[in-house]
Amino acid sequence: MGDKGKKLKVAISVKAVAFELTARAALSFFGMSRAALLPKHVAAVLGFHGEFEAMEQVLTEMRANIDNCLLEGVYIGAMRHYGRKHKVQEAVDVFERMDFYNCEPSVLSYNAIMNILVENRYFNQAHKVYMRMRDKRIVPDVYTYTIRIKSFCRTSRPHAALRLLKNMPSHGCELNAVAYCTVVGGLYEENLQDEAYELFDEMLRSETCPDVTTFNKLVHMLTKKGDVHQSERLLNKVLKRGVSPNLFTFNIFIQGLCKRGQLKEAAGMVDIVKREGLSPDVVTYNTLICGLSNNCRVSEAENYLQKMVNEGLEPDGFTYNSIIDGYCKMGMVQNADKILNDAVFKGFVPDEFTYCSLINGLCKDGDVERAMSVFKEALRKGLKPKSIIYNTLIKGLSQQGLIVEALQLMNEMQENGCKPDIWTYNLVMNGLCKMSCVLDAHTLMSDAMAKGFLPDIFTFNTLIDGYCKQLKMANAIEILNSMWDHEVTPDVVTYNSVLNGLCKTSKSDDVRETFKVMVEKGCVPNVITYNILMESLCNDRKLVEALSLLDEMDTKGLAPDVVCFGTLMNGLCDNGDVDGAYQLFRRMGQQYKLLHTTATYNIMLNAFFEKLNMGMSHNLFLEMIDNGCPPDNYTYRVMIDGFCMTDNVDSAYNFLLDNIKKGFIPSLTTFGRVINCLCLKHRVHKAVGIVHLMVRKGIVPEIVNTIFEVDKKEVAAPKIVLEDLLKKSHITYYAYELLFDGIRDTKLLKKKPRRSCSKNSKKRSSCVKPSLHTPGHTTLFMLCQRCVQLIQGQSSIHPAAENVLNKKWLGYFLCLNSQPPWCNAEDILLEMDRILRPKGAVIFCDQVDVPVKVKKLVSGMRWNTKMVDHEDGPLIPEKV
Repeated sequence: MGDKGKKLKVAISVKAVAFELTARAALSFFGMSRAALLPKHVAAVLGFHGEFEAMEQVLTEMRANIDNCLLEGVYIGAMRHYGRKHKVQEAVDVFERMDFYNCEPSVLSYNAIMNILVENRYFNQAHKVYMRMRDKRIVPDVYTYTIRIKSFCRTSRPHAALRLLKNMPSHGCELNAVAYCTVVGGLYEENLQDEAYELFDEMLRSETCPDVTTFNKLVHMLTKKGDVHQSERLLNKVLKRGVSPNLFTFNIFIQGLCKRGQLKEAAGMVDIVKREGLSPDVVTYNTLICGLSNNCRVSEAENYLQKMVNEGLEPDGFTYNSIIDGYCKMGMVQNADKILNDAVFKGFVPDEFTYCSLINGLCKDGDVERAMSVFKEALRKGLKPKSIIYNTLIKGLSQQGLIVEALQLMNEMQENGCKPDIWTYNLVMNGLCKMSCVLDAHTLMSDAMAKGFLPDIFTFNTLIDGYCKQLKMANAIEILNSMWDHEVTPDVVTYNSVLNGLCKTSKSDDVRETFKVMVEKGCVPNVITYNILMESLCNDRKLVEALSLLDEMDTKGLAPDVVCFGTLMNGLCDNGDVDGAYQLFRRMGQQYKLLHTTATYNIMLNAFFEKLNMGMSHNLFLEMIDNGCPPDNYTYRVMIDGFCMTDNVDSAYNFLLDNIKKGFIPSLTTFGRVINCLCLKHRVHKAVGIVHLMVRKGIVPEIVNTIFEVDKKEVAAPKIVLEDLLKKSHITYYAYELLFDGIRDTKLLKKKPRRSCSKNSKKRSSCVKPSLHTPGHTTLFMLCQRCVQLIQGQSSIHPAAENVLNKKWLGYFLCLNSQPPWCNAEDILLEMDRILRPKGAVIFCDQVDVPVKVKKLVSGMRWNTKMVDHEDGPLIPEKV
């Protein structure tokens, strides 16, 4: 692009010299009168291409050879060319020199310079030029008044513009469509839709109809403002008057619809263009593709790219960059790479915007390493490094907390001949503040100032917001006061940060005082400002004052948002006025036409739950689903808690299952409440089902994930979950006892039926030696019912079994070596674990294979085990 620009500039310069030589030759050959028009065209071409030095040379030649009285049109053209390039002072100089060179300015010259001043927002200077024209008794024409009307509208004085429009006939000027549409646009800018529409209708009734160019200007202003509906109303009016919209009209409508997010209507507008006999151009498709990409519908944008190519249109850099940027913002960098590779194959050369999009997308994904490689690739391909691409990478590094790397990149900028600007420093400061390193950010600002960079409003706002979030209000206010010393005026963002910090520190008096200062300094509060004021007043229990702010917002033309009503409803509920909160909840939709959100419904659900009015809560729950507000985890928690407190266990259980089905993970507290209620109602089977559901969903302590053997995990996980719930006081001990039995019974039901113990079984089982331990616990032996019956039928009974039969001990008798086995070892160990916990102990003594097997089983139950030799020495085969 740089080489092309140089070639273009050289070509224009060559043309300028050629025109100049041609002009001189024409002047000498044709004479002054016949060649007078040629220099005018030469000056026009030079001015159009921005070759102002050559243009001034042509003007000098003309002044020397042509009567200056004939040069007013040339001077007007020169002023307009300067005005297009925003060289206002140069345009004014041309106007002021006209008198000096004996070219008396007429109303045309005055109109030209006034229009340049108004377009560049020099309204006071334009008014002085108008008064100077009147002093010289130059009669204004219709264009003069139209320019004055435009000046009034752009200074938010549409009614003054309307009065001037009405007075134009009395000054001998016929009203035209341009003047009418200018006033209509001014009224729309000030949200005076009814007056604007009435004036437009009046224009049409007076048989004054705008042409398509004038109408397009009005529609463009409305769509930029986002008022597509009013544009459609006006279009319907002019269509009846025979005005046919052109492609530019439809492009404007497509742009407006995309800005409002009405993408389906925007896509339909492309089809209307074709039905009207017009062919969509690159601008049409680019507008739609950009709108789709900005609204995360990039795949559809890619489809329109294909349609565009099929219709013979060549996508440009804007087309590809829009889709690439859309994919990168969605975190789909691979799709962006695919589009880029295809575009490069077709001749597209990636520019700064392309690389900035890729770097930004990669940094958001946390792939900083690849973002750095893309940046280096851009430099290798000859892209001249500019601050915008450096700033994009520095922003990504800062947001990832890589401040050291960001500072290193700032140093590389200077080495590569690209100086950092204040925005570069702002990005690093913002990253530091997000990491709560506000003091370091403050030091960096001082360093930037020492290097000659002047802090801007964003610099101060970043620091103030950082200090306010840390509740260091003295530092924040000190920086606020220093802004005036640096000739930076605090804006509404500045004051909102300070107000929010004061509100969080419960300094309500300071909040009101700062708000007064804000208004006195001419800073206009916005909706966020009033939200903070409402929160401060609600915290102070000044609810009447807080509610009165709604009326104050109405008088100032501010529409309350959902946050306003949420703050007020919270305040009323905290004050116990649930009825008042509910009235405000209904008023929000009926009077202010605001759609309720999940958050507003949650406020009222919680309020009625605290009053144990679950009937009202349930009605609101059904209403929010009907209104398209999906319940969130908090909604279900409130409903489940409410049903548990009102003894509606079935509803609580069903809501819990529905909550999990929707993909939410309830808290352990919620699980515990439902389990406790089910146990109180002796519905142990459902409670056990919840525990197993928690295991299936992975809602288990971390220790469960360390058990890799499936069988062990299946046995141990429910028990560990149950113990964790008890340990954290989410379930009662009564529920724990019931559930432990329930989990064991469920486990037994899943086991296949085992053969009963044989009466002829002669091999005796290993024994568990009793051991006294913590007071309140006795070391125990216990047999299953079938084994007890078998033992009673035998002549020789193990002493431990005899204690069991005599009910002297509560304990266990392990039959690990019996053939066939007496009791399942896992079941007995689980039962031992239930009774012995939390501080029980047991000693096993048997052949070495038995303790090894026991140790393997109980390791999954989190037992502390230790194996030692027999007391008679290591040569004894029994181990303890």
